[in-house]
Amino acid sequence: MFRFANPQYLWLLWLLPLLAALFWAAARNRRKRLERFGHLDVLRELMPDVSTGRMKLKFILFCTALALLILAAARPQLGSKLREEKSQGVEMMLVVDVSNSMLAEDFEPNRLERTKYAINKLFDGLQQDRVGLIVFAGEPKVQLPITSDYRMAKAFARRIDTSLADVQGTAVGKALEQALLSFSGETAESHSRVIILITDGENHEDDALEVARQAAEAGIRIYTIGIGTPEGAPIQINGEFIKDEKGDMVVSKLDEKLLQQIAEITGGAYVRSTKQSIGLDEIVRSINDMEQTEFSTVRFEEFNEQYPYLLAVALVLLLVEFVLLDRRNPLLAHLNIFREKREQ
Repeated sequence: MFRFANPQYLWLLWLLPLLAALFWAAARNRRKRLERFGHLDVLRELMPDVSTGRMKLKFILFCTALALLILAAARPQLGSKLREEKSQGVEMMLVVDVSNSMLAEDFEPNRLERTKYAINKLFDGLQQDRVGLIVFAGEPKVQLPITSDYRMAKAFARRIDTSLADVQGTAVGKALEQALLSFSGETAESHSRVIILITDGENHEDDALEVARQAAEAGIRIYTIGIGTPEGAPIQINGEFIKDEKGDMVVSKLDEKLLQQIAEITGGAYVRSTKQSIGLDEIVRSINDMEQTEFSTVRFEEFNEQYPYLLAVALVLLLVEFVLLDRRNPLLAHLNIFREKREQ
């Protein structure tokens, strides 16, 4: 497998056509200035040591060396072999509410940002479990399929935002139904699949309890986290508080009853978030006692760095370019490398 470890440096290759354009413009300007003094063929006879071929060769050597240095900075690598890894763990699908009610500020800076911080911390502590991510409001969306790549998972978790919701609302049932369909086939026969639902519990869209029963029949536990306070808080968007049709300020309150029922049906647990802890740590400790599934993952490893070879060639070309003179060497004039033979 071939790859560049730092592909962003490849954008510097656009410097090469720019340098070529500048070199051509400078050569054209120099030729025009010489034509003011006389015919170019006559001037060449008067300046026998001047060699345009050497200048072109020096420029080509410099550009080639620059291209090699840019490629070296991008760190080309070759994967020497494949390795199959075995691990024991569970598949964990996080289902996160991104409706506008998650912008309520009874948690600092708001419910959603506090949730993202907790998820990021969770991914830092995982080792062998697989994770996936679904966001939802009125409709669910798979943000990240089941994976063991925690770096990618953290990158997707950072992008969680209310703008991901095409339809506003809080369709808990649809989100759980999507989660049931998002597990891999490796855990279909085991009891090592869990869903962690993070929401304020204000469901107005569907029958989430029926989906919870389907999960229980499939051996999937649902752990629910209620984020928010029973007293609630107003919702602020772009500096303005949301108001209802009567002009009264909308206050989003935590609805724990539904979340408790979902967890009870599936044999999971309900945790109410506090300002000190969202509740993910407590749930993960419970998940660690569950039945584990053996996962197989094929990885490329032992990437061989190729940039030292490119650096070596680039340095040689730069050395040749530095040593090569702009003018003809009288000692080598009889070799006539850079000009055509004169007609006899």
